[in-house]
Amino acid sequence: MSQLTDLLEPISRFVPELDLADAPGAEARLNERFPPGSEELGAIREAAFTALAAGEIAERGEPGMKWGRVSKPDATPGGCSIDAVHMSDSSGPAHTHDTGEVCLCLSEQEGATFEERTDTWIVMPSGSRHVPTVKNGSMLILYWIPDGRVTWG
Repeated sequence: MSQLTDLLEPISRFVPELDLADAPGAEARLNERFPPGSEELGAIREAAFTALAAGEIAERGEPGMKWGRVSKPDATPGGCSIDAVHMSDSSGPAHTHDTGEVCLCLSEQEGATFEERTDTWIVMPSGSRHVPTVKNGSMLILYWIPDGRVTWG
């Protein structure tokens, strides 16, 4: 998994520069710096799905909803936790993003969506609340949470 964490480091350094209160602006900056379909995100996609298949990430839960921590906030440049969730046509538990959340959405099948969107960046501003939902297939979502702060339930 060290290959994956190494590939994620530039994103981890970039996330603290974003104003997560301005979700559309933060998404635009992420899409500009780390565009979906780029060679850089292609390498991340490959490493992430390899780590998933090896049981190194998203190792907890049941098929259809598996999750796990990739890095703790104190082990990541920028102080964000990095987590992974692999979802197949399911909804996860409701939660509030205390400090915001930056999601990198990687579809496993064409047409799969997370929050009605496919391979893209999604930013949830601090204080936002949702029930994460994947439809039309499976997705692997990598997400950065400043200080690792999230409230479940």
